[in-house]
Formats: sequence, C-alpha cells, structure tokens
Amino acid sequence: MFPALGSAEAGSTIQLRGRCRIASLASVVGPMEGRGPLGEFFDLVTEDDLLGQSSWEKAEREMLLQSIRIACQKADLTPDDAQMLLAGDLLNQLITSGYAARSLDVPYLGLYSACATFVESLFLGAVLVEGGFCERVICATSSHHNTAERQYRLPTEFAAQRPPEAQWTVTGAAAFLLCDGGPTQAADEVQARVMAATMGRVVDYSVSDTYDLGSAMAPAAADTLIRHLSNTGQDPEDFDLILTGDLGKLGSRLTRQLIQKSRGIKLSRGNCWDAGRLIYSSEQKVQAGGSGCACQPVTFAGYIWKMAKELDLQQVLLLGTGALHSPVACQQGESIPAVAHAVELHFAGVQAGEKPSIT
Repeated sequence: MFPALGSAEAGSTIQLRGRCRIASLASVVGPMEGRGPLGEFFDLVTEDDLLGQSSWEKAEREMLLQSIRIACQKADLTPDDAQMLLAGDLLNQLITSGYAARSLDVPYLGLYSACATFVESLFLGAVLVEGGFCERVICATSSHHNTAERQYRLPTEFAAQRPPEAQWTVTGAAAFLLCDGGPTQAADEVQARVMAATMGRVVDYSVSDTYDLGSAMAPAAADTLIRHLSNTGQDPEDFDLILTGDLGKLGSRLTRQLIQKSRGIKLSRGNCWDAGRLIYSSEQKVQAGGSGCACQPVTFAGYIWKMAKELDLQQVLLLGTGALHSPVACQQGESIPAVAHAVELHFAGVQAGEKPSIT
C-alpha cells in the first residue's frame, strides 16, 4: 500500500525571515560537462577527469576543494572565515567531503541525502544563519561519474551496456557561501535569499532497478512539491522557475503524471526544468540525462545564477531528489527508497519578514 502523495505533515515546511543570503557560489566540472550546452557558464572546466590525481576519488576531492576556494575568493574570504562547512557526496562514509574537510580549518558536518544533499545543505545552512548561530556557512557537494559507477554499479573499465533509462553521473562540485546580513556591495550583483524550505519524507514505490533512479525518485519529488505548495498556499505558476535535481527524462515525466493524477496540478514546461535534462545535450548519449550530487548545484551555480537577470527570476524553488539505496541493500533484494527536499529562494529586493514560522 503506497502512501498518499502530499498528505499534510505538521512541521514539514519552515518559513524564514530572509536573513540568509547566498553571498557567492562556484561550480567546477569535468571535461564532458564542459562540452555540454552549459559549458560556458561554469567557473572552472577541468582538462581531464583525474585532475592530476592518482585516483578518481582523489580527483573528486580536489574538485570539491576547488569549488570551496573559488566561492570564498569571490567574496574576498578564505574557507577559514566560515563558521561551518556542510558537505556531502555519494561515496561510502562521505570520504570526498570528510577528506576535503581535513584540509580546511572549519567545523564540519557531513550530510547525506544522495542527490538531494545540495538542497538539504542549503536548508540546514539557512537555519544556522537565520537562527544567529553562524554568520557564514559553506554548503558544498560533489560527484564523479567514475567513482559513482564503481560504487553503485560496475567500474567503467567493464564497459557495461547502459539501458535507455540510465543516467550519467555528473563529474563536478559546487560550493555556496551563505551569509547573514544586507545586500551585497555591488548593486548590480545577483542577490538571493532563502525564504522557505520543505523537508522531504522517505517514499518507496518498490522500484528495484539501480539504473532506473528517475522512476524511484519521482514519487518523492511529487510528494514534497505537493506539500510545499499546499503548506505555503502557492501554485506552480507563482514560481518563475521550479528546478528539479536529476529526475532525467523518465523521472520528470512520471513526476508530472503523479502530481496531475493525485492533485490535478499541471506543471508547465515553461517554468519547470530538470537539471539532469539541462546539463547534457542529446549528442552526448547520456541516455535519460544527468544525475549525481553535483548535477543540480553546478547547473544552478552556473547557468541559472549567471542568467538570473536574463531569465527575470524573482522566485525560484529548488527541488532536490535523492535515491537512498546502496549496493548491499539492493543485493539483498531491497527496493530503492527516495527523498526530496525543497528550498524556496527569492531574488533581489526581498523584504525580511516579522519572524520565522512553521506550518
């Protein structure tokens, strides 16, 4: 018996005062992502997937560190100026984030919501800033195609055949510096504040194919989006952009169908995009699209952020989606549970509210 999508859940949506702003952000990607349609928008495109390191895992760690340093440099700060590092990745025991934190003199919290980790970190970082516990928080996530394939499926050296529903894990990393305070110094800079967040619940519709993660994540995406709209009294049309994480072609279609069937809500392709469908072109032969912890954050930090004025963005909903499986669980016959988290951003001219509230 599957749970009803979007059923009311007390405390699932938090309304904030708008004190927390994104001060700077950075995106670092691999060569394949640089050859994609968004290549010109990334801060750094590496020349190869190894970055001069001796393993794919060390390369992913270096990308994460580079993204953190670039984000801090943009704000004329160093990582040591932050009071907290919230970071996560896909690898066992969060080795990318943990070993990267070893190089930084910053208190560290490791996070895991699979490919929804980026949005989870934004939510928790905003709460720390909003509550006055930190003035500056770094949120960072990463993924690497070769490290993820080796852990979750088969090493790339096996050259295994990929089915049409498979997605390509993005090689990249992104870092966001969240700060407490007023507008940035430059009046023409893009400004965005975290105004609300809806915490996802784990949803499992008995999908067991580790290649078909879009189908596994679609119910969780639909559930969180319905609850966010219901709890905040909004419609999809109230947002200039709803950016899902990495549902891909199949997952995006299923999410639309689930939302329309369960609540009669129709999502417009004009303002509802999926990062996994944006980051690669059809000529790159990535089957159903992109995925991974880095997919949504590099797309947002690159293309969306740098085109915010041209896209006339005022209100944006980031809907991160994550498949919470592991090779061990799947080998034992478990299905793939999923979670989705949502963070609402308001761009430019946002007025702080009276006080935070929870619905």
